[in-house]
Amino acid sequence: MRVTSYIFSVIACVMAFFTMPMPGSAADLRLDRTEVTISDFAAFADATGFITAAERNGGMVYEAGWVTKPNWNWRQPYGVPAPPNEPAVHITFDEAEAYCRWRKKRLPTRDEWIQAGYVESRSEPPPGFIAGKTYPYPTGMEPTGANCLSACGIEDNPPAGKRDYGQYLWRGHGHAPVGSTKKGVNGLYDMGANIWEWARLDNGQQQATMGGSWWYGAQQMMADYGATKPRDMAVVYIGFRCANP
Repeated sequence: MRVTSYIFSVIACVMAFFTMPMPGSAADLRLDRTEVTISDFAAFADATGFITAAERNGGMVYEAGWVTKPNWNWRQPYGVPAPPNEPAVHITFDEAEAYCRWRKKRLPTRDEWIQAGYVESRSEPPPGFIAGKTYPYPTGMEPTGANCLSACGIEDNPPAGKRDYGQYLWRGHGHAPVGSTKKGVNGLYDMGANIWEWARLDNGQQQATMGGSWWYGAQQMMADYGATKPRDMAVVYIGFRCANP
């Protein structure tokens, strides 16, 4: 393992450890503070031999219609090698569930994700947040600081380490490394924009995708947006984070 990969793995593990308590739940739900990274998913794949659908068949991106790109997968989201601290994308709902189970966790439900992303549950939050307040965006009262398209100010102040993947895309500039944008409600990163995140609706074919992504503006970051995707879809802007069981 390269030294840089090891360092990113350690950072990812430390960030994942600092999770957010959800009061009012018998299970004391906790969400990972950041999205699952390439490094995180590599540890799972190496330990289990897991191969994703996108690794076998290519990953999807929208170019005036959905297209499948060979060699676009979680290891190289845009068809080129990516740093290990970027989010793991091109992951289907059930592949995300498999990863979370391996960590003895699970995907959050849509309602749990909304509670964590918009309702400040810390008893003594830092300046800018108020205990018990419900916010319109996971970043707070405004979308500023999220990695969204055009409406979040990210173009003027890009996150540290963010690569511009615009040359590979029909629209937008791609995701940022996890934990590099503004920390939001409950101390969570990237609940708004960067990448859509899988959340469970039920056991049906359509599952929730939450929070918006780099492809969209601020509207998709709001709790009531209601996006879904087929659970077997592996897309360049969909990833996930896990919750405690």
